[in-house]
Amino acid sequence: MAAMPSQAGSLPDPMVSLNLLNIPTDTYAFDQENMTQVRLGVSQMFPYPGKLDLKEKAATHEAQAATQKVDETRLQLTRDVKNTWWRMFSLDRALEIIDQNQNLLRQFVNIAQTKYKVGKGLQQDVLLAQLELSKLEDRKINVRSMRRRAETRLNALLNKPTDRSIHIPAEVKLHLPRLLPEAELLREAEQARPVLTLHQRRIEAARARLDLAHKDYYPDFKLGMAYSRREDRPNGTKRADFASVMFSMSVPLYMGRKQDKAVDQRSSELMQRKFKLDAVRNKVHDAISSSWSEYRRSSEQFELFSTGIVPQARQTVSSMLAGYQVNKVDFLNLVRSQITLYNYEINYWRAFSEANQALAKLAAAVGKEKIYE
Repeated sequence: MAAMPSQAGSLPDPMVSLNLLNIPTDTYAFDQENMTQVRLGVSQMFPYPGKLDLKEKAATHEAQAATQKVDETRLQLTRDVKNTWWRMFSLDRALEIIDQNQNLLRQFVNIAQTKYKVGKGLQQDVLLAQLELSKLEDRKINVRSMRRRAETRLNALLNKPTDRSIHIPAEVKLHLPRLLPEAELLREAEQARPVLTLHQRRIEAARARLDLAHKDYYPDFKLGMAYSRREDRPNGTKRADFASVMFSMSVPLYMGRKQDKAVDQRSSELMQRKFKLDAVRNKVHDAISSSWSEYRRSSEQFELFSTGIVPQARQTVSSMLAGYQVNKVDFLNLVRSQITLYNYEINYWRAFSEANQALAKLAAAVGKEKIYE
């Protein structure tokens, strides 16, 4: 696209002509008739002043819009890579939690079997624990499948072989930044978001084409020069050569069917571009508000899980396990408390992952990485 403005702003190629004029068909001799001549000419079309500048201006704005489209695509790619990475991180933590819970349930099975053998437990407790183990194995199969799909997508985004194995670090900094106010992010997006600048440039290009349509009411000009050579007469008499100058211009005779309609067309295109900018701006603002709210929700949930729910659920399981070993707690309640802890731990990492995904979406929606205090 950057190669187009210079083309649009250049004059049309000059025309070179070679003509053989007034050749007698009885002899085809060049020295027989006075008006027989060989003419060499050159002509150049000159658009009305200002037309080329407007064409170049429109092409320049379109090229700048293409550059903004590249930047916008880069933002979307970065967002998708981050989202997929955090998705894989959450699934890896889920697999770890499933393995931990399987080990704990196996311990529950051993405890239940021991109590059943000495007559202090029930066979249904053993069967219940084994059933929960099977459910966890089914969940692990599904999570592994989701992890593999996410890995394939991330490889595709990175332009790598889809069967390549990707290792996600198990430890990350468990910190969620404090976002800038939503109103400030909306103002930042007006300057930083490439897609908004893209449509601004397209509006400028449409405005230049409208101005050009108005210029088409004025004529274009053509200037030419030619030199005609004549042969001397057979008796040796000299014949003078001819020089010619030509000037012509276009006449907008059908302006009601051409120029007027072109102005209507370009006016509609300009309005279309303006409406498109308004629609895109609304979508950008909606994406910022949605991602901002999603981040707030996820970060608050993460804080709640990390400081309250998960520690309390772990204490509950430890207490129930101790009570079950001395026959003060029902086995079903013990298993339920462990399943509850399992779900809370899964939700803990999911909330952390979703907060970081919302952060990636918000950065892409604003158009810059620095969106927090």
